[in-house]
Amino acid sequence: MSSRRMTTIAGSLVTAAFSTVMIFSVTASADEGPASSKGGKAVDEAPAGVELTTTLPETISVDNSSQKTELTATVKNDGSKDSGKIRLLVVGFDGMTVKNVQGCSPIEEKDLPEGSNSGFTCPIDNLAAGKSKSYAVDATFDVKKTGKICLPVQTSDGKKTFWQQGPVPFGTTNPSPNAPATPLLLGTDNKPVAPGGDELPKTGVGRDLLPLGAAGASLMAAGVAGLWWSQQRPRRTTC
Repeated sequence: MSSRRMTTIAGSLVTAAFSTVMIFSVTASADEGPASSKGGKAVDEAPAGVELTTTLPETISVDNSSQKTELTATVKNDGSKDSGKIRLLVVGFDGMTVKNVQGCSPIEEKDLPEGSNSGFTCPIDNLAAGKSKSYAVDATFDVKKTGKICLPVQTSDGKKTFWQQGPVPFGTTNPSPNAPATPLLLGTDNKPVAPGGDELPKTGVGRDLLPLGAAGASLMAAGVAGLWWSQQRPRRTTC
């Protein structure tokens, strides 16, 4: 084999290896972005000196073939005093279904918040001042639908909700159905590709597209949580 041909082959192998590394790097960085409390709001007044909040990643990545995704849900106490016994709920809506939360127990179907499809409860004996606790969440996301998640922080008996993040959407306005994975942004309504077309209509109950009563009963149930969040004063009802 000539030296010229060997040089060409070697150059091709280096290029291929470099491309592979670049692909792996992009995929890994798209899995989960910086943490954000976007869509969060205090509800019932917390004990003096206790300041509870939650965060979700700014970006997640959904496998287009399996619909699987992973994310981290974090609860924080930014106050000056310990929280005492509390609990974090992780609840899915619409196209987002929570499959497992490490160290937490599934919520029975009859106890799920209205309009939700899945949820887990995470009891916390005490969250010290200035500390946080994170949970690994396994979920699926149907990129042909909208999808939301909700993180309420409550007393251990659920009678008070000190903080609630969501129901906040994950989504994209630029879907790529032929790609291995779809990156989704926190606080973005998903606009999936219409079957057999190139237009990107918004699915689910969109506040700016569907008047009340225009959607079917199932869509109304799925959207009730978001409507409650935007229109009602703080209540003890979660999500």
